[in-house]
Amino acid sequence: MGKSLTKNATRAPLRAGAAKVDITPKDLTGLTNLWGRSFEGVHDQIFLRALVVDNGINTAAIVAADLVEFGDTSSVRERIAKEIGIPADHTIITASHDHDAPRVGRVTAGATAHVGGPATAAYTELVYNQIVEVVRQAKAALQPARLGVGTGTADINTNRDMYTTEGWKIGVNPEGPSEKTVWVVKFETSSGEPIAILMNYAVHSVVLGAQNHLLTGDLAGAAERFVEQYYRDKVVALWTMGPAGDQNPKYVSWDTASIGDQEREPGYPLMDAMGQVVGEEVLQVAGRIEHMITEARIEAGERVVSCPARIPTRHPKGDGLKFEPVDSLNIHLGLVLINHIALTSVSGEVVTRIYHHLKKDSHFVNTILITLANDRVGYIVDDASYDIPTFESTNTPLQRGYAEAAIVHGLVNMMDQYL
Repeated sequence: MGKSLTKNATRAPLRAGAAKVDITPKDLTGLTNLWGRSFEGVHDQIFLRALVVDNGINTAAIVAADLVEFGDTSSVRERIAKEIGIPADHTIITASHDHDAPRVGRVTAGATAHVGGPATAAYTELVYNQIVEVVRQAKAALQPARLGVGTGTADINTNRDMYTTEGWKIGVNPEGPSEKTVWVVKFETSSGEPIAILMNYAVHSVVLGAQNHLLTGDLAGAAERFVEQYYRDKVVALWTMGPAGDQNPKYVSWDTASIGDQEREPGYPLMDAMGQVVGEEVLQVAGRIEHMITEARIEAGERVVSCPARIPTRHPKGDGLKFEPVDSLNIHLGLVLINHIALTSVSGEVVTRIYHHLKKDSHFVNTILITLANDRVGYIVDDASYDIPTFESTNTPLQRGYAEAAIVHGLVNMMDQYL
């Protein structure tokens, strides 16, 4: 049973601001997608989107990027703290895990992460500068606001761990655990004008596969674009990825990339359609939210937990991954609490069962998990999954018996201090 904040919790008038900046590379030379393929052009633009919330006591920021992943974001969050005044542990920076966009940041030692192309360092500097700028713009746009939260469902994701005659493969497993919840946190002005919508859903943005050579926001970008266009671009729609470590789209263009000798298009109509399905559900949920609050308690923080590391049993070389053996790996746990809404975050690709464990132990009904936040250490699987040689369990760089407890207990302890 969920609990709300105590009656004596400090609440003050809520303000919110949002901004969006284009980070589509002007020069694609040297930049690659997750599969290490060079981009030949741009299908649709990619963006950074930022939301800043403030109550005169605390300020927090969430940045959502149409990118594959980030390395450790500590340096850019410290820069935000210095230049803009939002504490580093009050900022969550997350990527949509769009496989047809570049990576940003260096690979953390011990993590299984994609290196990116030779131009990644230069692009990283550009993106980091734009992160600071988009947060600056969002903070400058702060205005009296109200917010509400709601949930819906979308059945476009599926557990991807499928057992075949050749062993465990990535495929479609409708019987496996899958989180279908679409979370929506809506921010609007006191008069009801839209400011921002933060959405959360558990799916890899991989409708397009390695045969696609154009830069695109994939499924997540399509959903953001659909929501923003509905509101005539008066809202900033932030996509955050939920527990998608073991979740793929139910339909992907690369499963049927060729029929006989006839090559098909990469699948942009399918990408747009699946993004629209999530977007339509977001809009329906947003329209049903009636209880909007104008005063809020805002709390935020970060906890870094160290877990024993291992060499993945499926060695990452040859998959475009960089791996440097270490004894332990740090996992970044984050929290932005707005009254009864707990926005939690983890710096890896978390599987469904860990989120279900977190929801079971959390005292907040509205517990939302944002993954790939502030770093990417790789796949993070629940303890029981180590017994099954799936793609995620064989690729995780973390030893069994530590990460699940560290994440669940760590986040629950962070939330419980504000009960």
